[in-house]
Amino acid sequence: MRHQPFVADGPEVVLEADYVVVGTGAGGASAAVTLARGGARVLLVEAGPWRDPDDYAHSTYGTLRDMMDDWGATIAVGDALWPVVQARLVGGTTVINSAICVRTPGDVFAEWQRDHGVGPELADRMWRYQDQIETELCVEETAPPSLGRSNELALAGDRAGAFGGHVINRYAKGCLGSGQCLQGCRSLRKQSMNLNYIPEVVEKGGTVLSCAPAEKLLFEGRRAVGVTGHFVHPQSRKRGASFRARGRRGVILAASAVHTPLVLLRSGIRGPAVGAGFRSHPGTGVFGVYDEPVDMNRGVTQGWASTKYRSTPGFKMETLAIPMEMAISRLAGGGATLMERIAEFRHLAMWVHALRARSVGRVSRGLGGRPFIRYGLDARDMAAFRQGMYHVAQVHVAAGAKAVLPGVHGLPYKLLPDQIGLIADGPEDPRCYVAILSHLFGGATMGADPRRAVCDTRGRVYGHERLYVADASMFPDNIGVNPQHSIMSLAMCVAEDALGES
Repeated sequence: MRHQPFVADGPEVVLEADYVVVGTGAGGASAAVTLARGGARVLLVEAGPWRDPDDYAHSTYGTLRDMMDDWGATIAVGDALWPVVQARLVGGTTVINSAICVRTPGDVFAEWQRDHGVGPELADRMWRYQDQIETELCVEETAPPSLGRSNELALAGDRAGAFGGHVINRYAKGCLGSGQCLQGCRSLRKQSMNLNYIPEVVEKGGTVLSCAPAEKLLFEGRRAVGVTGHFVHPQSRKRGASFRARGRRGVILAASAVHTPLVLLRSGIRGPAVGAGFRSHPGTGVFGVYDEPVDMNRGVTQGWASTKYRSTPGFKMETLAIPMEMAISRLAGGGATLMERIAEFRHLAMWVHALRARSVGRVSRGLGGRPFIRYGLDARDMAAFRQGMYHVAQVHVAAGAKAVLPGVHGLPYKLLPDQIGLIADGPEDPRCYVAILSHLFGGATMGADPRRAVCDTRGRVYGHERLYVADASMFPDNIGVNPQHSIMSLAMCVAEDALGES
């Protein structure tokens, strides 16, 4: 059986392949397809369920229930409690993101080389794989008919204010602009891993274990030989039969910056670097209010971006269309007041910023084995966070918005164009902001020094044999751009090197 789903009870399920890959998102799927193309039999172990596009949810509630890690209830704890955005299903977060493709900036490799001893050859290797990925996953600039009015307004504001933006390149073949990226693309245009690389792995003789969260690594001496765990029902979360997945030639961890460190910790792999170095892109949205109907859910979910301010002050800006039930949570008030504000929904466009935060946190084991993330922003990052919101408001004003909704406690609900400077001077307390953490990095970082890193630059975990990391937990710094392209290409490098060691 090439797809082994949830098993409620009975004897332990034991499967063996050349390699076990834990996780089926951008890192796991890319590593797996590279191994499979190299002639290896691959066993993919995924904590979440297999969802075909016809089964994708039509609502935010359904998405949280069927696709998100722990209903989206994972939070980072610091001076504020901010949710962590991460999927839990075959294909990982590639199923519910906006398929944004950004090549790894050259300055990232320069920082990795200078600060962490990463060899200069990694840049060329990753860029070569990125060329390949762009062809295989049909990367293209979002076409004008698919943009929708929200993205068109952002482009107009960008031109008027010279904010350095551009139309986004995406892993989407002939995007229809149906505005369903965040719930999974039922139109089959987004090239998520469950529709592309994972089926190829299966065609080449691989197997997918779904609803199978890996609990611990299996070792023979210092050599990793597999993982073990228990199946979990996709709806009731009831624990089922145990499984044992064995890899004759190695084990590759690609369970995310949150869960890869936890697998290592549960397996007795400790040290100061395990779980350390957690980073992210904290961000929030600013609504623009327009005279004309915008209908932001018509058109591609994200079609415009600017990285002009990526280095200084350190943020990027993007459009982001969210469904009404999510927008309502951002509109303060209740009763008649809330209903009046909801009446403006068709005239709202939400654009966001994501901070290239320098602040660092840690992932550890919490109650019940769940991830506990300690993370907050220092004063410098909070100042840049406010600047990011202010710049988004400026783009709205340049696009002709008659007002903006900052969504900040302590500021007026609605600001007129000549009042948006209040955002830059807004509260310093992070609890005043409705923010999320996306694009997670670190926790099993790579580097030349085993005292500061979990793995070397080929993904090999220090002190162990045939154990590799191949996801964003390897990243030793915040790269400041959407990371899917970087994750996939780095995972392919790790897998290629693993094959060469056999």
